[in-house]
Amino acid sequence: MTLRDQIQRLAKNKSNPCVTISLNTHRTHPDSLKDQIVLKNLLNEAAKRILEEHNKRDVTPLLEKMKRVGEEFDRDNNLDSLHVFLSNDTEEIIKISWHISEDRISIDDTFDLRYLMKAYNRSEEYLILVLSQGGVILYEAINDGIEKEIKNEDFPFGETPYYVPDAEKKSDPKYVDNMVREFFNEVDKALVKFAQQTELKCVVISTEDNYRLLMEVANKPDIYFCHAAIDYNNTQPHNIARQGWEIVRKLLFEKRAEAIEEMKEAISDAKVLTDVKEIYQAAVDGRGDMLIVYEDYSQPAKLIDDRTIELVNDSTASGVVDDIVSMIAWEVISKKGRVFFTKQDSIKDLGEIVMKVRY
Repeated sequence: MTLRDQIQRLAKNKSNPCVTISLNTHRTHPDSLKDQIVLKNLLNEAAKRILEEHNKRDVTPLLEKMKRVGEEFDRDNNLDSLHVFLSNDTEEIIKISWHISEDRISIDDTFDLRYLMKAYNRSEEYLILVLSQGGVILYEAINDGIEKEIKNEDFPFGETPYYVPDAEKKSDPKYVDNMVREFFNEVDKALVKFAQQTELKCVVISTEDNYRLLMEVANKPDIYFCHAAIDYNNTQPHNIARQGWEIVRKLLFEKRAEAIEEMKEAISDAKVLTDVKEIYQAAVDGRGDMLIVYEDYSQPAKLIDDRTIELVNDSTASGVVDDIVSMIAWEVISKKGRVFFTKQDSIKDLGEIVMKVRY
């Protein structure tokens, strides 16, 4: 399940109470040893607050989950932050490759998704297919890191079952290629099925010949970003992720440059907004066709009503959303708009946040 899917599912949850705990974590020892202690302290603080406001009998399932999460926490496989979402009916733990501004507890009738939204909006999720006739592995990646290997009814594939036992046929390159195509056709069908479920595109790591044969049988070639040559001496996940990210990063740079030009052209049609309050209203109303944000820009704001915000300077004040930009971006994405975060200086000609509206 992608981060986007997780956000959408958690956003639908309503319960009293919903507990959200977010904390920075460490990937390596000995720093990672501290993470379980920090998590337990946050869980204990949250439990104390819950008991002050709720009848113990009503929240017993939640309290039991909180205790179990603290005891079973796997500190050996951390990323950069951990996000725990608990209610009587929900238990979700999400690790992301994104540091957060501060450890945080939220107890409300909905989950606090601000950190997940920020990570999603400023990250790129994609798939990496390591393709060979000796086996096929599929990874889900975010930026330059592997999040997980996909293991389902299709992946991973073992060695191709399409052998050529006849010595004479082995010397026929066309016959051999056809056998490889049969295998790769099955791989492609499985990849298309998974990619359609996740809406993610895929980088292929393989030999040039294998990539060529895959493209010859691909049912939906547009789901493949492109290809990088495989180095059989360096197929560890971190090396594969680095290869994939180099390709994706270049493609994203080109897409962002094209988006900026499209935004500039939309100015003459009076379809460009640069005021944050107007942009927020347009996003909520579903008018946001494309949003471009300078990567380091964030803006605290207080929500006045469903369509109105007040910009503030203190992100820690009561009732303040520490980054309204992430909420705007999520509104645009959830309503089928496009969002780009960029460090390309050409966006500054328009402003640090700018929106092209549909009407």
